[in-house]
Amino acid sequence: MSFSISEVRAGYPALADGYAYLDGAAGTQVPASVIAAIAGAYEAGVSNSGGAFPASARSAEITAGCRAAVADLVGGKPEGVVLGPNMTTLTYRMAAALAGTWAPGDEVVVSRLDHDANVRPWVQAAAQAGAVVRWAEPDPVTGELPAGQYSWLLSDRTRLVAVTAASNVIGTRPDVQAITAMARAAGALSYVDGVHATPHGQVDVTALGADFYVTSAYKWSGPHIGAVIASPELLDSLRPAKLVPSPDNVPDRFELGTPPFADFAGVTAAVEHLAGLDDTAKGSRRERVLASMAAAEAHEQELFCSLLGGLDSMGHVTTYGKAARRTATAYFTVAGRTPAEVAAHLAGREINVWSGHNYAWELTGVLGIRDSGSAVRAGLVHYNDESDVARLLDAVAELAG
Repeated sequence: MSFSISEVRAGYPALADGYAYLDGAAGTQVPASVIAAIAGAYEAGVSNSGGAFPASARSAEITAGCRAAVADLVGGKPEGVVLGPNMTTLTYRMAAALAGTWAPGDEVVVSRLDHDANVRPWVQAAAQAGAVVRWAEPDPVTGELPAGQYSWLLSDRTRLVAVTAASNVIGTRPDVQAITAMARAAGALSYVDGVHATPHGQVDVTALGADFYVTSAYKWSGPHIGAVIASPELLDSLRPAKLVPSPDNVPDRFELGTPPFADFAGVTAAVEHLAGLDDTAKGSRRERVLASMAAAEAHEQELFCSLLGGLDSMGHVTTYGKAARRTATAYFTVAGRTPAEVAAHLAGREINVWSGHNYAWELTGVLGIRDSGSAVRAGLVHYNDESDVARLLDAVAELAG
């Protein structure tokens, strides 16, 4: 396993501005290779697909390449990759298609650990279908989402279980395999939000047991493109609303309007970038992705140990989340300061973080902090280094007293 943080950072033009980019949980910067791929697509010429001329053929090739790249990143099949503008839009689209198969009295299970984009679409779709919503509850002290509760949340009327693969604010990684296995045994489908999990380690949708797995490229060094990964057979069983003349094949039937072909080229470049993080990795792109993401996770976790340890050692700081398995994401408050004030102080020290609920609407309510501004989030990704952590800790220490 080989991971050179200096070489990784050198590939990101934005990092040259001297700021500590600890806002990766809200969206990462992009490497030069992704910028070049997007620009190159425009320079070569792209047109709507389906035409008899080269620019149209290029668009079709770019789209196929994007599907293959996303499949290699998460372990899916290219023909089961639905592309769209972002996770929220795609989830609303999938919720509408799935809810068309629900009847009054059917049930869906959502989690208060999740980002609202994996909660509200299902709650609203259930209301329209007359279905019952059941809630899985995280532990307010540890931030864990106990899998055992699903044994009584599920029934023979359960149609869908929506759960995150990692909390976007406290990093908790639930036992998704156990949850999806129970959902499958009950005859329900599972919809797994992998937006926050995907950038932080290896992903295998088959091993997770996810019927649907959703991710967003801008969280892993790509452009603002989302993707839902499912089996082609499952997608073929759904009839989403679409224009009459638009394609009816899978996965195209789920993709509305003309897509951003150049951004698709950027997605492929982002996966290639991730596959090259471990410069000793060999084999197929999928094999290189797995090796590189393992190296990236080890790097992030080493930094996170220093970050979390430093924050927890400060008497004026409270951190949230103590799950055994979590991403390198810190969520904290500072005594006597609002989260917005802390974020502004850090910005003055050229450190980028976010404050607030970060769309973890239900979770910040469970933690009892939503009405007071929630907390500050500092998220590590593979291009962060020790200096980023040290700068954050020094700046937070300045707020003591």
